[in-house]
Amino acid sequence: MNSADLARLVEAVQTNCHIADARHAADMTLCTYLLQMREFFRWESGQPFGAELARDAVGTWIAQRESLWLSLEEQPFVPLPCARLADALDPFDVAAINTLLLPAGLLYGAGLVGAERPVFFLAELHAQTRREGLELMTAGRELARGLIAPPAALGRWGEGQAILIRRESMARWCWEKFEAFKLRRPAGSAFHAVVEAYGLDHDFEAALPRWLDEQGEAVLLHELGEYRAGQWLGPDWPAMRLSLPTRRADLYARAVRDHLADLEVTLPTLLERDASASIHFWFASYDGMRELLFPSLASAYQGWRGGDGGLALRRAIERGRPHFRRLAQRAIEAHTRDAAHAGASIERLLTAPEAICPD
Repeated sequence: MNSADLARLVEAVQTNCHIADARHAADMTLCTYLLQMREFFRWESGQPFGAELARDAVGTWIAQRESLWLSLEEQPFVPLPCARLADALDPFDVAAINTLLLPAGLLYGAGLVGAERPVFFLAELHAQTRREGLELMTAGRELARGLIAPPAALGRWGEGQAILIRRESMARWCWEKFEAFKLRRPAGSAFHAVVEAYGLDHDFEAALPRWLDEQGEAVLLHELGEYRAGQWLGPDWPAMRLSLPTRRADLYARAVRDHLADLEVTLPTLLERDASASIHFWFASYDGMRELLFPSLASAYQGWRGGDGGLALRRAIERGRPHFRRLAQRAIEAHTRDAAHAGASIERLLTAPEAICPD
């Protein structure tokens, strides 16, 4: 692919990123939106981690970006010129697009991070391999991206599925958490243990490669867990999620599936490997609906930190697995009985006190 073809491709992918952002950026809370926009500005302007961002420059850029979004909000997603202009492809045909791009050392991703919330990216290909029968694609430097940049995703790949991991997005994820940590430096927190394990406060850039390798493996374990959970849940689960009446209900459903993935694969594997730094980071990111549904898991982590050899965590995992399987099965059964009207009852099920995994 020559430079002109690459420039057209980058422009098309970035246009779709802008359209997605135009439609969905307002879904965030104001605080989250401003933090994400700040880091998006850092990426787009090519400024390194730690560089002080001029408030006026960021403010002007946000105003310009919001103006661009207003002009694109009603536009359809554009096809991608992956080889010649005549070969433009549907932007959601990820497997076909990557068949053309991978030989050129490029990796493309497109998918949903929520109900009708698409994300797109284009990056340099960092690595390509297979794990447990799935294609594993790792992205390096990103050439086009949107406001939301999830570090990993599990998606369709021809007749099968593939895991995509975004190292640059993971690096920014680490930086954002480290920057927030520096403001308060909560001693004894899970992220404080991460900082000490990797030496992030001594030389962030030097520590980052090891962090990326180890946390990339932890993220991969979660996606493998997602794959296994998806096999068990079957096609009724995504259909059930689409029927939910509120974003809150969907967040609870997502938390249930995350627990299925991590209690089946991620946490048991990290414990077996004695991957202490990765366990600390997993709990540094344990919050929101996941923690609300399983608060005693955080207490079990404290037992592990206290030197119990993981006994409390293993016991919590054994409690959590059947609990969240039963909860997911009840949601699926309610949807199967009355798909058109079960949304409200499923939301009540997922948000009820009985949905919380007991101690």
